[in-house]
Amino acid sequence: MNTFGQLFRVTTFGESHSGAVGCVIDGCPPRIAIDSKEIETELARRATGQSHITSGRREAEQVEILSGLTDGKTLGTPICILVKNSDARPQDYANLKDVYRPSHADFTYDQKYGIRAASGGGRASARETTARVMAGVIARKILHEWYGTEILAYVSRVKDIAAQIDLKNITLKKIEANIMRCPDEKVAKQMIALVEQMKAAGNSVGGVVSCIARNVPVGLGDPVFDKLEATLARALMSLPATKGFEIGSGFGGTYLTGREHNDPFYQKADGTIGTTTNNSGGIQGGISNGEDITMNIAFKPTSTITESQETVNTKGNKVTLDNLSGRHDPCVLPRAVPIVEAMVALTLVDHALRQRVIK
Repeated sequence: MNTFGQLFRVTTFGESHSGAVGCVIDGCPPRIAIDSKEIETELARRATGQSHITSGRREAEQVEILSGLTDGKTLGTPICILVKNSDARPQDYANLKDVYRPSHADFTYDQKYGIRAASGGGRASARETTARVMAGVIARKILHEWYGTEILAYVSRVKDIAAQIDLKNITLKKIEANIMRCPDEKVAKQMIALVEQMKAAGNSVGGVVSCIARNVPVGLGDPVFDKLEATLARALMSLPATKGFEIGSGFGGTYLTGREHNDPFYQKADGTIGTTTNNSGGIQGGISNGEDITMNIAFKPTSTITESQETVNTKGNKVTLDNLSGRHDPCVLPRAVPIVEAMVALTLVDHALRQRVIK
C-alpha cells in the first residue's frame, strides 16, 4: 500500500539507493501556486547532512516537477514530483545482503516478499519520506490558503531530557533556532550534547516529536472508522521508527477524572463556540472542534549503530556485526519534524476535501 488519502491521494515511489524517489499527487485542486524552490526549502529541513548530529549522506534534493502544473499553478491533474538520488552508496551494504540487522526490516521483508533491497533498507528507509515532504508542501499551502491553518512540529523530548513548552508561544523561528529543532533553547543544548555522546559511542537515541495544528476548521473527520484522530494516527505511525501516538491528553488523561478531563464550552466574543481547556486535543467524536490539534509521536532509537551486535544471517547462522558502514542518524528526531508536519497536512487536506463534498 503505497498510496495515502481518499480525495487528495499521494503515491510515493523509489528506494533508498534507487535512481530517484518521488510522488504522484492525484486530486489536488486547480489554481494552487507551486514553485519547486519552496519544495526544496522544505526538503532542506528533512535533508541529511544538515548538521553534525544527522546522517552524513548529502543529496542535492533538486526537485523536478514533471506534470500537473502550467505557469506555476496546479491544473487539477496528477502532479508528479521527483528528486534523483545523487549520493547513493550501495557498496556500503555489500557485506550485509545475507545478514539480518537487528531491529531493521531485513528479516520481515525477506519473509514477506522472498526478496529485498539490501542497500539502505529500500522502501523501509527514511529516504522514502522525501516524497511525503514534497506532497506535504502542497497540502499545507492549500490549508493555509483556505483556512489559515498552521502546522508546527518540534522535538519535545530526547530520551529522558524533556523540554518545557508553552504552546501559545511556539513559532517556526523558535523551532528552527537550533539544530535539534527544540523551541526550548536551554534544553536543546542538553539534547544535542546527549546525541553527540551517543554518536561518539556508536550508539543512538530516540524521543518524542510533538505537533500543533492551529486554525483547523470545525467538522473534519468521518466517523466511525475514519475519525480524524484515527487517520492522523495511521498517517504518523506509517513513518519509519515510530512507536507511539498520543492526541490531546493522551495517556496522561488516564490519570484524571471525568470532571478534570472534560473541556467546557463557551461562546467567544465573535459568536463562535470554543472550549476553556483542550484535553480533547482539538477533536471530539472523531471530528475537529476548531481548537488546536495537539499530538505527540514517539520515535525509537535509530536501529543502525556501530557498537558490536549479535544477529544471524539468512541461513540462521550466528553473525557478529562490528563497525557497520553506511551513513546514519544517531537520532532521527530533528529530521523527523518536517516529515511529521507533512503527514499531518496530508491528513487534514484530505479530510477538508471530503468535508467540502458533503457541505
